[in-house]
Amino acid sequence: MTLRFLTAVSVAALSAGSVQAEMVLHVLHTNDVHSRVEPINAYDSTCDAETLAANECFGGVARIASKIKELRSQIRAEGGNVIVLDAGDQYQGSLFYTTYKGEEVVEFMSATGYDAMVVGNHEFDDGPEGLARLASGVEFPVTAGNIDVSQSNILRDVIANSVTLEINGEKIGIVSALATDTPELAAPGPNIIFSDDIDSLKGDVQELTEAGVDKIIALNHVGYRRDQQIAAQVPGLDAVIGGHSHTLLGDMDGAEGPYPTMVAGPDGTEVPVAQAYSYSKYLGHLVLTFDDDGKLISAEGQPILLDASVAEDETLAARIEEMAAPIDELRQKVVAETAAPIDGDRANCRVRECEMGNLVAEAMLDRVRDQGISIAIANGGGLRASIDQGPVSMGEVYTVLPFQNTLATFQLTGADVVAALENGASQIEEIAGRFAQVAGLKYTVDPAAAAGSRISEVMVQVEGEWVAIDPAATYGVVSNNYMRGGGDGYAVFATNAKNAYDFGPDLAEVLAEYLAGQGPGFTPVLDGRITVK
Repeated sequence: MTLRFLTAVSVAALSAGSVQAEMVLHVLHTNDVHSRVEPINAYDSTCDAETLAANECFGGVARIASKIKELRSQIRAEGGNVIVLDAGDQYQGSLFYTTYKGEEVVEFMSATGYDAMVVGNHEFDDGPEGLARLASGVEFPVTAGNIDVSQSNILRDVIANSVTLEINGEKIGIVSALATDTPELAAPGPNIIFSDDIDSLKGDVQELTEAGVDKIIALNHVGYRRDQQIAAQVPGLDAVIGGHSHTLLGDMDGAEGPYPTMVAGPDGTEVPVAQAYSYSKYLGHLVLTFDDDGKLISAEGQPILLDASVAEDETLAARIEEMAAPIDELRQKVVAETAAPIDGDRANCRVRECEMGNLVAEAMLDRVRDQGISIAIANGGGLRASIDQGPVSMGEVYTVLPFQNTLATFQLTGADVVAALENGASQIEEIAGRFAQVAGLKYTVDPAAAAGSRISEVMVQVEGEWVAIDPAATYGVVSNNYMRGGGDGYAVFATNAKNAYDFGPDLAEVLAEYLAGQGPGFTPVLDGRITVK
């Protein structure tokens, strides 16, 4: 049986004299917030006191709530229609999630007044139980149309297949899809059955259409590219609101495409696709206009930058400050112990093999080795501190790795791995942060050679033996999401990576768990994996 929600949203009636056949629907949307409860800095990590004082912070859930409240009030006062949607991955990415495991998401999303949310893959990071905490706690429907939860006792009654919202007498249908590789990325367990997203969406659109719903939005967590394919292949969609790929759309620098991106649909219509970056930095605002027959006749809008000019909701800001107290305690929590200092000095990690580089790269590789990954590449500039001998606090780990980068896994040819190492050495004379710290790999670098020809003697491990890298072979690689996106000049990662997934666990948490597992006698090593001529 299809699980349904019919949510009545009270909207002010159109004023006399302004009644018209057209319906204008304002869709406010977020995606991939990733536990950025507190404001973030320009690097998408939690703002410190100095940055806050300089009014250089963005986002945070109190700012999201404030802007949504302001727009909702304004739109309704003008007789308009508004819905608020989230495209998944509220979970994972800061110590708020580590501390509260979704309880904070339930509280803040309910206070903000969302109308619907699609499940993101990270909502399964703590298994079906983690998702159940969210879906059963919030005051709005949580949906994922292409997963069968009928065999799950804790999810079968709390995950909707589709949603119908009633807005000022008009029915708005919400169909949805979750990335089908979620079982490889998170922990949904054996009782959650995934089906093809496009087939599922086609069926759900048909079902809503037969029920008399003539305005249908796909709310997906599948990524920008897949959303465009869905818009092109699923008949009956009026818009697609997406997440998963953290895509910035709009007319600002760095945008991957226009907001909305218009895609030719299978029935001759133009379907708008929208996404609003990630980490709470933007609020998407898509304006859809329908004629009296429910046909979309225009789509426009832009994401709204939630910078310091947007005031925070005072009630939520106070609550966040209250909930941050035990997080400050967690930052003091001792997570490991070392028998010797671990050198992370930039003067070393950006030009040669360094102890912290070896440690971080080994921790990355250890975490994903069972996924067919055999090489780790980390940028020396991502290592921001050393660690003293003795007890290691979580705060120290976050000082070493402050950027809240996530693990990124992908496949590259041997030739592309060598090209990546050449990029890492291309600015060695400038002590640039792109220098490659590695695991599962050995190489030689000649700083005196011309950039682009500094790397030689690249070796990889095959069945426990070191052998020359094969330029034509394919290797599994782990890095961080910043580098995978082309950061620090690693364009080869952005353009040539296959089967990439950029949103794994937080790198600092990976390091903390790995270091803890080494025991109190851990001593860092330099083993000659990088030779400098």
